[in-house]
Amino acid sequence: MSCHLKPIAAAAAALVTFVQCNVVLAAPADEAEAPVSVVTVNGTRAEPYNPVSAMTATKVDAPLRDIPQTVNVIPEQLLRDQSVGSMEDAMKFVPGVGLSHGDGQRDQVTLRGFSAIADQFVDGLRDDALYFRDLSNIERIEVLKGPAAVLYGRGSSGGLINRISKKPGANRREVTAKVGSDNRRRGEMDLAATEGNMAFRVTGAVERADGYRDQQFLERDAVAPSLQFQLGAATTLLLQAEHLSDRRVTDFGVPSYRGRPVDVPAGSYYGAANARDVDYSHAEVTALGFTLEHRFSDQLSLRNAYRHYDYTLARYNTLVGAVNEALLTASLNRTNLRREENGWFNQTELTQTASLGGMTHKLLYGIEVGKQNKDQVTRSQNGIATVALFNPVLPVLDKTLTVAPSTDNLGIMKTASAYVQDLVALTEQWKALVGVRYDHFEQETLERRAGQSNLGRTDVAWSPRAGLVWQPTAAQSYYVSFSKSFQPSAENFALAANNAQIEPEETTNKEVGGKFDFLGGALSATASLFRLERTNIKATDPVTNRLVPIGTQRTDGLELTLTGQLPQGWQVWAGYGYLDAKVTSSPALDSSDNVFKRVPVEGKRATLTPRHSANLWLAKSFGNGLRAGAGVTALSQRFANPGNTVALPGYATVDAMAGWKLGRVDLQLNVYNLLDRSYIVSGHGSSPNLNLPGAPRSAALTARYQF
Repeated sequence: MSCHLKPIAAAAAALVTFVQCNVVLAAPADEAEAPVSVVTVNGTRAEPYNPVSAMTATKVDAPLRDIPQTVNVIPEQLLRDQSVGSMEDAMKFVPGVGLSHGDGQRDQVTLRGFSAIADQFVDGLRDDALYFRDLSNIERIEVLKGPAAVLYGRGSSGGLINRISKKPGANRREVTAKVGSDNRRRGEMDLAATEGNMAFRVTGAVERADGYRDQQFLERDAVAPSLQFQLGAATTLLLQAEHLSDRRVTDFGVPSYRGRPVDVPAGSYYGAANARDVDYSHAEVTALGFTLEHRFSDQLSLRNAYRHYDYTLARYNTLVGAVNEALLTASLNRTNLRREENGWFNQTELTQTASLGGMTHKLLYGIEVGKQNKDQVTRSQNGIATVALFNPVLPVLDKTLTVAPSTDNLGIMKTASAYVQDLVALTEQWKALVGVRYDHFEQETLERRAGQSNLGRTDVAWSPRAGLVWQPTAAQSYYVSFSKSFQPSAENFALAANNAQIEPEETTNKEVGGKFDFLGGALSATASLFRLERTNIKATDPVTNRLVPIGTQRTDGLELTLTGQLPQGWQVWAGYGYLDAKVTSSPALDSSDNVFKRVPVEGKRATLTPRHSANLWLAKSFGNGLRAGAGVTALSQRFANPGNTVALPGYATVDAMAGWKLGRVDLQLNVYNLLDRSYIVSGHGSSPNLNLPGAPRSAALTARYQF
């Protein structure tokens, strides 16, 4: 452990000791001595802010206290109380997360200092298409921290995000209407019923809005039906489908000046004057899938899950390519991008509970196969117009570029994997989680441009994970863990001539932590201390201008959370993250700055990653249908570009909520950025001139009706 983390470790230990001494651990003496099962979840934690278990970390329903890894579970009630409207809104309350605007056309974050552009999953199946997801069909979100290739394959340097979808079950009939600032109008439905051995559920949303950013608009439609059959006493079949259409202005934000984003109104747009017609992104996603489960006995069950998706994207955008600080001008570049993707994944998993050597084992055996076809064509033209830096007069631009494509290819990715995992109760107080996965990953790029060669490579990788858990009482759990993942050249994008011969990057995570229950299990706290290191990172050699596997990035960090129910009925969701994320070795030079060129990247901090971040949300029901809540999110300075020459200032924002339930009608008012602070919410991560201002004070009124 590095020296500068020792005071933080001591502080974390002091915090845990303080909580234990002042809140009183919940378990009575006889409960503390009782054996804890690895099979069933017997916790008494109070929902809704404090889920007992999670599926993402182990792919079996395991208590969070038994998992030797950090898992943040965002429950449905918290999403509702905060009136979360996007993945970005949900992620801002998770420690260790940095926000990216994703080129104005996709969900994108960093986890523990590493990009998670391709680390999106739904119900445990890969969902790495580049689009903004809708949450109308989402029950909760689980964020697994650290490498997760042992169960999910390639990627996941800093972790992954798994959305758990709403499924058929109890009868439910609910419609929702929401209106808000910037002409926001949204309607949702959630209808479910059971009939004999069959159950169905259909969710959907329609949303139209303008935006606080000039030129911005949103046109979104989503629908997700599902049908479940009970084929026998031990067999169920779940059929699921979804369709999403999302059209909006492709917004890259504002440029920088003298090491900071330009000081202009939050709505200032740097693109085409006719942006609605020529600067938009339109994504469509259609997915179909099934899950077949059969229980042979109480000790043995089989699950097969399949998902097929089709994704198209038409992206037209104008952005700032360069700034002349002497002339106070910004040069605009333009891009036309088309993506067409389709793919499928199939997972077959056998879960077995067995007693071997006097120990209880929860075993998982899995096989995953899949194929993805990713077709893309890109046309770009630099210097298409020049505007004033602080008061841009926007040009009227044509939608279509006629230049030759800079990218025109089909990427084909094939996955074949096998994995095994054992969650074992060694004794009443000791548990272990061990697993390993073998991946065979084929990558191929078929070029359509004249003079370009087809590319291909195949990587094989072993991804291990091991963790040990000590539970001296039913209310305390301490763990140590190690995990590893790999990031191939075609992790998410097609192979290119400058990376096709490079071996996969590798990420390792070493972590120690503790999980604690208080107040009879109603309140829980976690603390984790970790070192995350990614080696073999591809960087450009400044002498040969070739990509070489030299770079290394390391994050030393601490994460703390407190969730659940405080005395007198207060619900709390709180967290703190400290991330010392930096490039420890690299020959790369950053030439993106407006003034300084060829700035060494080695020793610089990871982009979009705050050293300190914290959040706190409190909510309470007061009786007679009344409830209220408020929260604050705060983070320190981040850097916009790898050379760290442009800084995005730290900020804090306050949100508030008030609600009133009257019979079947539930009214809720949310106010965001209550103090109307100016701030930069996100950036691109590779450029100093693509920084997105945060929204000024806004409000949304939601009405739900259950019938």
